[in-house]
Amino acid sequence: MAEATSPSPAGPLNGNGRARTSRPPRPNYRDIHRFPLPVTIHNVPSVIPHNPLSLISVALSYLSCLISPPRKELYTAYFDSATSAVHVTDEKTINALWRMGFFGKGNLSRSEPSWLEREKKRRGYLGGNTSEEATRKRRAERRELKLERARVERQMIEERLKAEAAARESGSMASDGGDAVPAHPTLEKFSVKKAMEAKYQQKRQPAQQNGSVTHPDGTSQASNGKAVRFSPVVETKELAPQINDDDDDVDIELENEEHLQLSNEETFFLAYSLGALQVVDRETNTVIPTSSLFHRLCHHSHFPPRTGTADLEPDDPFLTSYAVYHHFRSLGWVVRSGVKFGTDYLLYNRGPVFSHAEFAVIIVPSYEHPYWSETQERKDYVARKQDRSWWWLHCVNRVQAHVKKSLAIVYVQIPPPQSSYDDIGGVLGQYRVREFLLRRWIPNRSRD
Repeated sequence: MAEATSPSPAGPLNGNGRARTSRPPRPNYRDIHRFPLPVTIHNVPSVIPHNPLSLISVALSYLSCLISPPRKELYTAYFDSATSAVHVTDEKTINALWRMGFFGKGNLSRSEPSWLEREKKRRGYLGGNTSEEATRKRRAERRELKLERARVERQMIEERLKAEAAARESGSMASDGGDAVPAHPTLEKFSVKKAMEAKYQQKRQPAQQNGSVTHPDGTSQASNGKAVRFSPVVETKELAPQINDDDDDVDIELENEEHLQLSNEETFFLAYSLGALQVVDRETNTVIPTSSLFHRLCHHSHFPPRTGTADLEPDDPFLTSYAVYHHFRSLGWVVRSGVKFGTDYLLYNRGPVFSHAEFAVIIVPSYEHPYWSETQERKDYVARKQDRSWWWLHCVNRVQAHVKKSLAIVYVQIPPPQSSYDDIGGVLGQYRVREFLLRRWIPNRSRD
């Protein structure tokens, strides 16, 4: 029999008396995402009125900028007419657009393009876990614990019913002169959080605590003399090291099969507002001018896409959504798609790697201009565009309250149709954005 030894403490204790869990160091996101936008900025010293030397520092800064101007980085993306999407395939451009402003989404990842890293870790070239793997493992554990909680609750109900039946029988016996049976025992409520902590602490306990010895053949001999043999499948997958004879011939430099996919609003913001992106037509392999890109994105905002000869409408989905996107990006918010929460956008204070989104945005077109109420036909058109039910709003707000986000209804004032849409700045300048914050009223939390 193996001699039982007491487990050594895993680390210093926290306030609850439990051992602190050692986590792998997180990346330095403050340094990785230190630039909010993919643009080159030349810092100019501030002018101090009572210090004349500050003027010399400003003049030297301007002179150095004129002699050696900062290099303007121009990134390249490809527009695919078949999928109505903009793709970025260059790895350097992918890292730059994601790290400087969180633009785009990996087509093989949840958010950040990390397929290559996950594939290398899956093949054993790298260690550690990615965010997708950690999320998948956490969800699987919570699913198992919820099933266990349902089983415990069902067992509690059955025991309580048995105790109540025994109490009724004992009551009838007591009326005949017998002794009464005590009430049913009190059962502790199952907690998912406590179960996860207990499961994690159980995994951290070393095998020596139970006085067990693992033999080379896969048999574990416990201190009570009971032999435990692992399944051959478990031995093959978990215990036996995976050795591949062809590992020496495999090239670790895998080809990255993932690309960054930009939304239409992100593409036009980078190309028009920042001038940091050029979009190339994949079919003709030519750079698309900004004016042509504007019309193309407007046509591809419909499904199926409209032809190039169709006239633009002032309430095109791309125009209204881009007005809102440009508005919040100009205010410093990180705007991401909110389709997984049933909204148009999600607003992050700094970015998805720092915190969760604080606001969810719903875009509603507003036809306040007198042009839209001149004829009955236009009034019917506005009524169809603004058709929203109270139940729809209640469902959307309930979802945002469940995920701890505030719902912001953004009204975009639609101007009348224009004869020409060539002046992009003049067209976008006619749209007005108005925010309305909606919070779910909960009686228990809103009492005086």
